[in-house]
Amino acid sequence: MTAARDALKSIWQATSLPAEALDVVRLTGADPVLPSSFAVGTAAQVGIAAAALAACELGHLRGAPRQEVYVDMLHAAVECTGWFAIDGRVPDAWDAFSGLYRSADGWVRVHANFAHHREGALRLLGLHPATATRADAERAMAGWKALDFEDAAAAAGLVATALRSFAQWDATPQGRALAAQPLFTIERIGDAPPLALPPLDALQRPLAGVRVLDLTRILAGPVGTRALAAYGADVLLVNSPGLPNIEAIADTSRGKLSAHADLRTDDGRHALERLVDGAHVFVQGYRPGGLAALGFGADAVARRRPGIVCVSLTAYGTEGPWAGRRGFDSLVQTAMGFNHAEGEAAGDGKPRPLPMQILDEASGSLIAMGAAAALWRQQREGGSWHVRVSLAQTGHWLRGLGRVPDGLTAPRPDPAPWVEESDSGFGRLAALRHSAELSRTPAGWPRPSMPPGSHPTRWP
Repeated sequence: MTAARDALKSIWQATSLPAEALDVVRLTGADPVLPSSFAVGTAAQVGIAAAALAACELGHLRGAPRQEVYVDMLHAAVECTGWFAIDGRVPDAWDAFSGLYRSADGWVRVHANFAHHREGALRLLGLHPATATRADAERAMAGWKALDFEDAAAAAGLVATALRSFAQWDATPQGRALAAQPLFTIERIGDAPPLALPPLDALQRPLAGVRVLDLTRILAGPVGTRALAAYGADVLLVNSPGLPNIEAIADTSRGKLSAHADLRTDDGRHALERLVDGAHVFVQGYRPGGLAALGFGADAVARRRPGIVCVSLTAYGTEGPWAGRRGFDSLVQTAMGFNHAEGEAAGDGKPRPLPMQILDEASGSLIAMGAAAALWRQQREGGSWHVRVSLAQTGHWLRGLGRVPDGLTAPRPDPAPWVEESDSGFGRLAALRHSAELSRTPAGWPRPSMPPGSHPTRWP
């Protein structure tokens, strides 16, 4: 476990939290735990351990004794597969048009899980969305050069990327910009006294009384705020009634309240302002600049609620020519070289994805860790804070964890030992238990997962 402990120590040092907290962490297991030539198990375990430990350290600052944090690598990796079922049905994670396509000179990955992205990609290929088949899309893509389609998709606000090797990614301006960035940043963005948090007793979960506003939709953000809920935070998910969601919302909404607010209306903006006034943490994963244009960028939120911790998630970071580009885990894997590298490791040269959306999952853990760490600093130093996380920076970190010899031969584990069932607003939900075990205040989600709009836009 030396590699995992070293990775955790490196992340922990970047948070400025007390080094002695690492003494209460126990990590077990070793890669490979899923079929991959990358240390995806280490990434899953270390991220989850860092999030749990940061939450517990904030609890310790609030008066509770430290407690042991135990994370098994296999359990962490299985949790990061995101497996769930509703009423016995396991939803298909991908639209029929999502995936890798051969182009005239390489490969392109298209993300088509949302109707507007699917229809836009098909129209770009010269196809009619109502009648096109996957075979039609494959034939049409064969007439495009990969980089040309990537550029045309980006210009149209769509989500598609060309397949690159690591060397090709490193040579791009975005690859060079990313290599110069840290894994995450925690920055003070304003002055404020410490926000009042209720005292904590030894039997309360470490984030009890912390209010988290969750303005995220696609996996990384919801995973991060779900972790905060597991450690006791009151998490209020705010969705726009006009935006689509993926079926995984049934899983990632465990432990949360769920409300609607249309930020295109005065009533919706006023409702969000009232929620900001009572929040300790504001997490958002909208496209870069999207919330700022509506008056809810980090600086504006901090002016309204001095002392708040803002957390921002992006696809490709805040520097470089792709800083404003939309993206999802699968696309970032393709652009950065992971799909190409897995194909090389398999020996057949056919690009293949990582065995789970580990960039999303590990970024979610970093969101939770960063929020708790910034709250710890806010309680000690005052100030308003801004935490920044990106899928691509997480990918750069994963690559730095090294390769796993013969990792692709590892079997895919059965999730059954870690599945728990609960009633939810979506139906009978079977999903994975949280893999961070806290010795005194077990993590979990007493609030049932509920559809968007099930709760009022106010704090409990």
